[in-house]
Amino acid sequence: MTNKSILNIVVITAFIGLPFASLAWGTLGHRIVGEVAAHHLSPKAKQAIKQILGDESIAMASTWADFVKSDTSFKYLNSWHYIDFDDTALTAPLMVNKLKNDSATDAYVKLNFLIAQLKNRNLNKEKQLMYLRLLIHIVGDIHQPLHTGRTEDKGGNTIKVSWFNQPTNLHAVWDEKMIDNQQLSYTEYTAAIDHPSISQITKWQSQPLSTWIFQTYQLANTVYAEIKPDQKLSYRYSFDHLASLNEQLLKGGIRLAGLLNEIFG
Repeated sequence: MTNKSILNIVVITAFIGLPFASLAWGTLGHRIVGEVAAHHLSPKAKQAIKQILGDESIAMASTWADFVKSDTSFKYLNSWHYIDFDDTALTAPLMVNKLKNDSATDAYVKLNFLIAQLKNRNLNKEKQLMYLRLLIHIVGDIHQPLHTGRTEDKGGNTIKVSWFNQPTNLHAVWDEKMIDNQQLSYTEYTAAIDHPSISQITKWQSQPLSTWIFQTYQLANTVYAEIKPDQKLSYRYSFDHLASLNEQLLKGGIRLAGLLNEIFG
């Protein structure tokens, strides 16, 4: 067997092992968030990130945290990708209070951990690389509404629907189905949506992490309220929700850039 054949088997096996239904945004969505962020970095942050990632772009680094799910030694990272809310009537103040008392292994707690770690200039290179990749990814995750979803349905994973007559679930529709349906590369998609106003950038980057999560949670409640099990989704669903999805992708990228500028600026 040739080396190329062996490599193909390894790659295929890795992808078979990935739990695709739980990938926030899917590969394309995460890369869009990463590419948007790359366009809004300060020169100082860009240089610092280059020293950590080398020739790996932020867009390409954004998917590492999902790809390593095929390696059981990284299983402990699974709960870092989301934060569940079984209470469907949280207000912004209640959300802030809930997050202040949050001690779970979830996206909010771990993002705060990663931010603190990456601000430590004595952090070794291996951890810098891993933690930066994780931070890039999880910021994207918390802008996918069903990553602030409900425990009972695993963030919409157990809500069965069809997408253009193909069986899937609600989580996957928001992860990748609507994005993939646009038939754009991540660079083309970024070029199409990366037009925030100065006021939007200022507002989104000045908001705390608790607001990011609350806004995504509000969108998740809307998504849940509008869906029925076994519902047939296609063009109309995409038409109704694509603007919200694109705003979440854009917000994720702009906020990621602001966070990276804060850490490395």
